[in-house]
Amino acid sequence: MSRWAIGIDFGGTAIKAGVVSEERGILIERRVLTDTASGTAGIVAQLSGIIADLYRKASKIMEPGDFAGAGVGAPGAVDVDNGSLSYPPNLPGWTVFPLRDELQKCLMQNEALSISVVLDNDANVAAFGEAIYGAGREFSDFLMVTLGTGVGGGIVLNRKLYRGPHGTAGEVGFMIIDFEGTGIHGGIRGTLESFIGKKGIVAHARQMIDGSSTGSSVGKLCDNDYTRLSPRHLEYAAHEGDEVCLAVWDRVGSILGVGLANVTALMDIRKFVIGGGISAAGNLIFVPALDQLRRSTLPTMHEGLELVPALLGNKAGMYGASALCFG
Repeated sequence: MSRWAIGIDFGGTAIKAGVVSEERGILIERRVLTDTASGTAGIVAQLSGIIADLYRKASKIMEPGDFAGAGVGAPGAVDVDNGSLSYPPNLPGWTVFPLRDELQKCLMQNEALSISVVLDNDANVAAFGEAIYGAGREFSDFLMVTLGTGVGGGIVLNRKLYRGPHGTAGEVGFMIIDFEGTGIHGGIRGTLESFIGKKGIVAHARQMIDGSSTGSSVGKLCDNDYTRLSPRHLEYAAHEGDEVCLAVWDRVGSILGVGLANVTALMDIRKFVIGGGISAAGNLIFVPALDQLRRSTLPTMHEGLELVPALLGNKAGMYGASALCFG
């Protein structure tokens, strides 16, 4: 017997979905653009259609009796018990919505399928995926941080997700780094995300480039159109030895290290799994982050400190959502 499930990583830009075997991993996967303009009803119908299509295809190669359900990782605050999603970013017009129940209802009415759905926050789901299948397999306790357009996080304690009593634990992007800082995220000043989310990184890089007496080679990578400047351009230029871009990444890593130090001081978590697209900068971030983490914690907190790159990439959400169904 090999149990299988459908894992959905649902975001404001794309929906990544896969059929996951508990023993063999991802068997089938799909990626489609999220139909944000269609509102809640349209997206529920879109998710329902994807789940139904994957279920029917997988039922030809897997035993239907071994199906464990569909897991969905969604952006925003999730009440796991009630299956509701609150104020998801990048989904215009959404407030508090009973996504789990509406999705199960749509599957029954539109697809004639009775499928159990589990809903959780997307960063939690990614952390759980890394815990079960990826870089967190050897850790009892760890924090996963996702670095991308935003900064997300998921906490695993004693091999289980820690969500907090209201489902918002692990929101490290909202951790305050400088309460007098100019960056604002979600109406809050000086958050971690305002500094090292994609927009914050690019904005600071442009300031450093403008203020540099020697200039930067990164301009040739974006045709000197700095409105197109991206973290990937900064990464390439840093690997070529560009001093401005090296300094940008040193700052990003150092700020991340300060955030992780706060987590270590508060929760005694010493293992950190770092993922998301921006983490592709690798040691440009990891080395200064670990250095700053050590400088910002007491010597008694240094034993066991470790930063490791996530292993599952953009498939962590699919793995984690499926793992929720396996229990």
